[in-house]
Amino acid sequence: MTTTSKSVAFLVAAEGIERVELTDPRDAVTDAGFTAHVVSPEGGTVQTFDHLDKAEQVAVDRTVGEVSVDDYDALVLPGGVANPDALRMDEAAVRLIGEFLASGKPVAAICHAPWTLVEAGVLSGRRLTSWPSLQTDIRNAGGEWVDEQVVVDGNLITSRNPGDIPAFTSALLEALQHGADSARSVTG
Repeated sequence: MTTTSKSVAFLVAAEGIERVELTDPRDAVTDAGFTAHVVSPEGGTVQTFDHLDKAEQVAVDRTVGEVSVDDYDALVLPGGVANPDALRMDEAAVRLIGEFLASGKPVAAICHAPWTLVEAGVLSGRRLTSWPSLQTDIRNAGGEWVDEQVVVDGNLITSRNPGDIPAFTSALLEALQHGADSARSVTG
């Protein structure tokens, strides 16, 4: 057990976040004794959704401009269709995502969130999963798309949809507790 708490950034846009893809992993991270921060391009609150219906608003802890990779031990990218689509248009958010992948720290992306990984140009030679409609984008970005519940490729953890959250969260907690270096690599 570590003597200091690890911190995890949950990077989201202002709206369109699939609620359970933010709140369930965030709750699991805090229940495990880690610190979770909601990070967004702008402060205030963000709007989550249950599919297409508005759900709860969640407070932003820090803005993208206030954080760096050095502030966190891992990055989580929740899905929802509109959320990653908006994030991939924000240069500072895309840059932060690329820096996290390059740092070797765990990056966990679920559902539509790998769109931001495509935009960051970090998928060449990576094996990952996502919502099925992203598979062509991922392949065009040089990644290998597979239809599996959770895929761990070095420091990259990906899952397909809200039904995969238990496996996704388990892989994230494993990476936090044991470090990305000990994470199971599925690349050849």
